[in-house]
Amino acid sequence: MSALKGHPKGLYLIFATSTAERFSYYGMRAIFILFLTQALLFDKEAAASIYGSYTGLVYLTPLIGGYIADKYWGIRRSVFWGAVMMAVGQFLMFMSASTLDNTNLAHWMMYGGLGFLILGNGCFKPTVSSLVGQLYEPGDRRLDAAYTIFYMGVNVGSFAAPLICGYLGDTGDPHDFKWGFLAAGIMTLFTVVLFETQKNKYLFSPSGEPIGIIPDAKREKKEDKADHISHPKLDKRTKVRNTLVITILTIALIAFFNYAFEGDWVSIGIFTACIVFPVLILLDGSLTKIERSRIFVIYIVAFFVIFFWAAYEQAGASLTLFASEQTNRDIFGWEMPASWFQSFNPLFVVVLAYIMPGVWGFLNKRKMEPASPTKQAIGLLLLSLGYLFICFGVKDAVPGVKVSMIWLTGLYFIHTMGEIALSPIGLSMVNKLSPLRFASLMMGIWYLSTATANKFAGMLSGLYPEAGKVKSIFGYQIATMYDFFMVFVVMSGVASLILFLLSKKLQKMMHGVE
Repeated sequence: MSALKGHPKGLYLIFATSTAERFSYYGMRAIFILFLTQALLFDKEAAASIYGSYTGLVYLTPLIGGYIADKYWGIRRSVFWGAVMMAVGQFLMFMSASTLDNTNLAHWMMYGGLGFLILGNGCFKPTVSSLVGQLYEPGDRRLDAAYTIFYMGVNVGSFAAPLICGYLGDTGDPHDFKWGFLAAGIMTLFTVVLFETQKNKYLFSPSGEPIGIIPDAKREKKEDKADHISHPKLDKRTKVRNTLVITILTIALIAFFNYAFEGDWVSIGIFTACIVFPVLILLDGSLTKIERSRIFVIYIVAFFVIFFWAAYEQAGASLTLFASEQTNRDIFGWEMPASWFQSFNPLFVVVLAYIMPGVWGFLNKRKMEPASPTKQAIGLLLLSLGYLFICFGVKDAVPGVKVSMIWLTGLYFIHTMGEIALSPIGLSMVNKLSPLRFASLMMGIWYLSTATANKFAGMLSGLYPEAGKVKSIFGYQIATMYDFFMVFVVMSGVASLILFLLSKKLQKMMHGVE
């Protein structure tokens, strides 16, 4: 915890709040795919689709929540109501797992729980992330380190959640899943209480003003008026043109994705939003040339981040199935729950997040610190290497014989190094490059790429090899786990290479922001 020294005290509260909230999310996620397949008895492909839709929508709704926070509610109110809705969602999941004998009711409770979790996360996630940046002066060199520390808090909760919720719910008895969901719900309530009782003590700007109360759009308008700053505005004719462009684009994309996904409206909605909302922001008349250039950097990097999270988020779906079915989990006669593997990554994050701010600081002093886009490319490369590592473990595996835990553990460790190079740095980059009036909304756009990736991840999880089924992607046949993992080696490796080649150009487009 010494890494927290030299940072505002408000970071402690955000750290603790995020720890509790992420416990809720990752506790539920650790057992969700197992709950779907073992308790509600969905087949693997259907379960992967539901999982991908849920995690995709979890990262889509921050776009809406970010807009509401920026324009109307402010961050504090959004965090409160977001946490309340997530608590309701967790308790509905508990009710679903408590009514397994009534299949129809259990399904409806599950879908209702997912709905509240999705909406609550949409209000909570973009706002608490952007709150970190408001604790610091613009240009403060500690911001990258602050987001890495914030990320460490996120992963403290992520580490404990699968252990506790998995221990309570992943017992082999389908009726025990309810206890895992209940634990997640109780921790979500703790988040509400913690934030509400402590926010007025610690959440202040460097100048001593309370933060998170006034919506960012109104706050920036007030600051601009004081500094005599004006932003260009659209005339009526341009507004009509923009409305027409967005309408035509939306209809065209819905038609195209409806054809591509054959009526899967979750996929249609996520992929349409992934294009429409970024275009909508670019059409905003208040953007200056430099602001628009910086926003383009966020968009370009976010596109490549899609490939990272699509491969990384196999942890909650295909990699959990792999741990359950094809990994030897025997430890001195005791079989470790498959869900516990999801604690490996956050444990590694906590360790590496403690180290990485020092590494970036060391490189910065010697003028060797990579720019944000280069760090993202390094993250993608490490992700590819993680899947390459596990490919060695499964290449010559005999059917029916489980592989050592070393291979899955090694994959998670390498992936964690990639995550630390990519995710907290990405959050910091968005905060530094976004105009203040769009702070939470741009964080929502950043998470929109994760929404797309999570839905994509669910689709890719559907390629998980199953006996008697022939699966393929772009003509590539997938018959073994080696074939399956090679998809991610190639996908993330190619994305990394292209982003490396674009890094210098992206640095110029950032106009001095590092």
